[in-house]
Amino acid sequence: MLTPKRIPGLAWRPSRRRFLTGGAAGLGALALGGCDRASNAPWFRDLVEAAEGVTRTAQRALVPRQALAREFTAADVSPVFKANGSTYPDNPDYDSWVADKFSSWRLSVTGLVEQPLSLSLADLKAMPARSQITRHDCVEGWSCIGQWKGPTLASVLDRARPKPNARYIVFQCADDLQASFFLNAYYESIDLIDGYHPQTILAYEMNGQPLPVPHGAPLRLRVERQLGYKMAKYLTEIQVVDSFAALGSGKGGFWEDLGYEWYAGI
Repeated sequence: MLTPKRIPGLAWRPSRRRFLTGGAAGLGALALGGCDRASNAPWFRDLVEAAEGVTRTAQRALVPRQALAREFTAADVSPVFKANGSTYPDNPDYDSWVADKFSSWRLSVTGLVEQPLSLSLADLKAMPARSQITRHDCVEGWSCIGQWKGPTLASVLDRARPKPNARYIVFQCADDLQASFFLNAYYESIDLIDGYHPQTILAYEMNGQPLPVPHGAPLRLRVERQLGYKMAKYLTEIQVVDSFAALGSGKGGFWEDLGYEWYAGI
């Protein structure tokens, strides 16, 4: 993930994004890279959003909904896995969770659900877990391979039972960036299709060890067919919603509110 001041100078790498529609990729790169004055014009932003919709539609039309991202072997795990974004939330609640080894931390599941939940780390570890070795692709252009373990998001959603009008899953985080950017605390979102994908997990373990603090302890999202900034760290709440309108600037995520794409598929 990048800081806003670096966005204008972003050296975009379309091949990293693997867009299925070349025109959409080029258009998105132009806008998000801030390479043209037109990128600030409302008509251009509308065009970019339309292009992203084409990309998402094309990917889902050509790739089965449950198609898996490539998985690797233990021998492929990167010896050093760079921590993306923040490496420690500037948050007094988080300090207390670290101090008690996350025994008082809870994950809330709220919003358009029949059964709201409050899950401890022990509760999540008691659920059936999936382990997967996958590649993390960052928008900055680097990649690392790591092993992740945790319950599928689908299993948590099944307990909460989303209502018929549910459309999106929003992830709220302890990572409060307001002091630095005068914006909302970090949040991200995906739709129900990606929420129920078998590789979308809530990871509490990395490379066979408890998830390290720089990588999002005690829990982070892994949604393996999307770019790294979608994989929210330091999770505190999952909200099931039908719209982004009441969240941030209504774009569906912290970086999306600054101009990044919402779907970010690879």
